[in-house]
Amino acid sequence: MTPSDDFAFIPLGGTGEIGMNLNVYRCDGKLLAVDCGIGFAGGDTPGVDILVPDPAWLVEHRKDLLGLVITHAHEDHIGGVAHLWRSLQCPVHGGPFVSAVLRRKLAEAGLSQEVPLKEFDLPGRVRIGPFDLEFLRVAHSVPEALAMAIRTRHGLVVHTGDWKLDPEPLIGPPTDEAGFRRLGGEGVLAMVCDSTNAMVEGHSGSEAEVRRSLAKLIKPMKGRVAVTCFATNLARVESIALAGLAAGRDVALFGRSLRNSVQAARECGYLSRIPDFVSEDEAGYIPDDNLLVICTGSQGEERSALAKLATDTHNNLSLGQGDTVIFSSRQIPGNERAITRVQDELARRGVRVVTADEHFVHVSGHPAREELRALYDWVKPRAAIPVHGEWRHMDAHATLAREAGSEPLVIEDGAVVRLAPGPVQVVDTVPVGRLAVDGTRLLPVRGGVLGARGRLGREGAVVASLALDAQGKLLGAPRVSAPGLFDAEGPELAQMGEELARALNELPKAARRDDEVVGEAARAVLRKAVGRRAKKRPNVEVHLLRV
Repeated sequence: MTPSDDFAFIPLGGTGEIGMNLNVYRCDGKLLAVDCGIGFAGGDTPGVDILVPDPAWLVEHRKDLLGLVITHAHEDHIGGVAHLWRSLQCPVHGGPFVSAVLRRKLAEAGLSQEVPLKEFDLPGRVRIGPFDLEFLRVAHSVPEALAMAIRTRHGLVVHTGDWKLDPEPLIGPPTDEAGFRRLGGEGVLAMVCDSTNAMVEGHSGSEAEVRRSLAKLIKPMKGRVAVTCFATNLARVESIALAGLAAGRDVALFGRSLRNSVQAARECGYLSRIPDFVSEDEAGYIPDDNLLVICTGSQGEERSALAKLATDTHNNLSLGQGDTVIFSSRQIPGNERAITRVQDELARRGVRVVTADEHFVHVSGHPAREELRALYDWVKPRAAIPVHGEWRHMDAHATLAREAGSEPLVIEDGAVVRLAPGPVQVVDTVPVGRLAVDGTRLLPVRGGVLGARGRLGREGAVVASLALDAQGKLLGAPRVSAPGLFDAEGPELAQMGEELARALNELPKAARRDDEVVGEAARAVLRKAVGRRAKKRPNVEVHLLRV
């Protein structure tokens, strides 16, 4: 069997971790990408906040790439489009809300006139080459999330995207149970399914319950109230705003991503019950007991509105004794330290911090085990491919799928899973990786620029400047600097300059006339000098001038 006559699934991001989703389906040699997200960087990528999947394999096969379909507008599914589209150069397909969000992102990236953005109806059906796509509405913590039925001449696969079962999602309809049951009756080769909460028993809960809880919590509060949540969780934004209005408060939006999300929502007809929000400039003039702020920063992002409020560096508003901040969100794995830092800064200022650990202010947008069992009962896939989770989540999902009568296959990014013809199995692998968004550049996470930056952070750098005449005689004392290693006013730099001068004067005359020899000798002296004093192995730069 060759790639030109099979049906396969190839995840390039999103298995074994939460975030950076980039999936590829292959049918008869043609490729369809599904989602293109970002992830948060960790401490191993200094100076970088955002990561994207490395699309190198997909770029290599770009001539066969027919398009990119976005299942919903969360950053881990849509946030990579503006960063990677110039490499992919394909049409991008999405529903109305996804398209509205993408238009703003592409405009900010200067890509508005370049990206062919193709909007489809929900529910709806679109044919892209050999892929016959049917879109089913699913409940999730963002409007217009969708699952896909992917029909080919080889059979039918269900790609769930992110979903849950919520009888009252508040914005949009509940998950399309009838549609999934219909697909199950048709016969499903495999289901590629969300694993985020596969270790959580029971049900994920309803947005309607959170709305009632927030209203009850906020109504008696005094002082300024700020609530942080994910910018695209519009049902939550609406619930917070309604709670504030019911408590007699004006409601302000802080944060660019929130403003963009709300503008896209209003463009699509959502949030019609909410009057215009107060601007950041106006918020500071509203009496404390009459103000509620909805702000970005639920994950502790360093430059977010909430981070600025926590450190009292926001231009328009301060929080302090008697005020309250509510975290109406969950902690994404890896962000715990940043979130705790923001919460500590708020507490230090006398602000009361409320989280989901103390009050019912959040429900997940992903299915718990009871909901997963229901979906397997409806769809009855022959094979199950858990994705969108860490390995332990996917393993728990696989156990549940097996109990439901499906044959699970737990895979890693880069696996080529043949869906048909024949049994569902891994038949090959392709290269995968991560790229760091560094300003306007995409850099490999390992080695190269970021590797050097990491070494600089750990070991430091030393720069020496020295001048010699044509015969190799030093002209003046060498100048040595070592920012981050030694204080500029401390004795170490002068001492190292003296050691460097002595070592160079001891070189044979012929050697002192050779710039390469002098440079290497200087680097060796300085490495040893720093090693003795600081137990570091710094990067050493020598600037040599011949006069």
